[in-house]
Amino acid sequence: MRVIKIGGNELDKTDFMPNFAQVLRDMEEPIIVVHGGGKAVDELQQRLGQETVKIQGMRRTNAETLHTALMVLCGLVGKQLAAALLNAGVDAVSLCGVDGALLRVKKLEIPEGDLGYVGEIISVRADLLMDLLAQGITPVIAPISLGTDGQIYNVNADQAASAIAVAIRAEHIDFVSNVPGVMVDGEILARLTREEAGQLMDSGAINGGMVPKVQAALDVSGKGIPNVRIVDLNGLEQDRGTTFTIPDSRSASTTLLNEGAP
Repeated sequence: MRVIKIGGNELDKTDFMPNFAQVLRDMEEPIIVVHGGGKAVDELQQRLGQETVKIQGMRRTNAETLHTALMVLCGLVGKQLAAALLNAGVDAVSLCGVDGALLRVKKLEIPEGDLGYVGEIISVRADLLMDLLAQGITPVIAPISLGTDGQIYNVNADQAASAIAVAIRAEHIDFVSNVPGVMVDGEILARLTREEAGQLMDSGAINGGMVPKVQAALDVSGKGIPNVRIVDLNGLEQDRGTTFTIPDSRSASTTLLNEGAP
C-alpha cells in the first residue's frame, strides 16, 4: 500500500491534476491520496480580507480561517482532485478527517504561540480506509479533522499523510513537491539513510528549502514506513526521486493504530 501526499503549490499548477490522475491510473497498488491546499487558502483569505498568519510554518487558525480552510480543502480542492481521478478512470472518493471520524485530534500546543484551531492527530480509523481500498476505491483526504472535544481542527497535510501511512502500515509514502528529489552537486540522490541525510544537512550540502522537506521525510521514516520518498510528478511516473530507508523499519514504533468505529 502507498500513501501519496500532494502539496498545495503543485495542485495550483495548470494540468497537474489530470496529469497526476493519469500517473495514478497506471499504478497497480492500493493508494491513499492526502492533499494540502495552502496556496488556495491564502488566496481566498486575501479575497475575503482575512489576515494570514503562520507560526513555525503552520497556519494560525481562528474561526474565520477555519471556515475558509473547510471551503477550500474539503470543497474546492478535494472535489477537483477526485473529479480528475474519476475522469481518468480511477474510482475515487473525496473525504476529510471529519468524515466517519477518520482522523481524531487534540489541540496542538507549541511554545511559540497559540495556533488556534490547529490539531495534532492522535488516532486514525484505519478500518474505514482499508474497507475503501478493498473495494478498489482511492480515498482522497483533506486534513481537516475532528477533535476529541467535538471541535473541528485544521491539520498539517504532511502530518496527516504520515499518520495515515503509519496507521495502515503502508510500504511507501511519497511527498510530491516541486523538486525531483534531494540534489547534491547537481545530482539527484536515489537513496539516503537517516545517518547520511543527517550528515549532509550538518555539512550544508542539503540546505535552504530542502531542509524542512528532508526533516519531514526523516520524521516519517522513523515511524515504521520502509520507503519514504521526496519526488516530483515526473519522478513519480518514472519511479525516481530520493528514497529514505532505515534498517528493520517494522520494528520502529507504530503508535497510530486502527481505532475502529468512533
